[in-house]
Amino acid sequence: MDGNPGIDPRVRIGHVHLTVADIPRSLAFYRDLLGFEVTQTLGDHAAFLSAGGYHHHLALNTWAGVGAPPPPPGTTGLYHLAILFPNRAELARVLRRLLEGGYPLEGAADHGVSEALYLRDPGDWPRDAAGRIAMATDPLDLEDLLRQAD
Repeated sequence: MDGNPGIDPRVRIGHVHLTVADIPRSLAFYRDLLGFEVTQTLGDHAAFLSAGGYHHHLALNTWAGVGAPPPPPGTTGLYHLAILFPNRAELARVLRRLLEGGYPLEGAADHGVSEALYLRDPGDWPRDAAGRIAMATDPLDLEDLLRQAD
């Protein structure tokens, strides 16, 4: 025993704060595509979003500076954030908004206990002049990929 008294299994994470480069771009993702409601803004420097009237589940801020670059690969930081929808119909509505909005899925999985849509942070995707995500769907060179395993 390491002396850790443990934690009550009923404990839940109440909210997440994310540093972003662009509040409007982040709102276009979290509000317009995922469906969170804006509960408060602090000028153009922060926005607080909720599902169902909670004071905030997500807080977005530009306190590192508007347009601040993302951390370089291989550095510490938030790796994964799960947003649990109450039922499959709600997840399906979000999937429809993502597809209609042209937002790319990184992956999707049925874990047996949950179904998951995997998305990249909206700040990481390159954009074209119209603001749409600039991406391609080219064949993956599997032989080249396998060479990376050596």
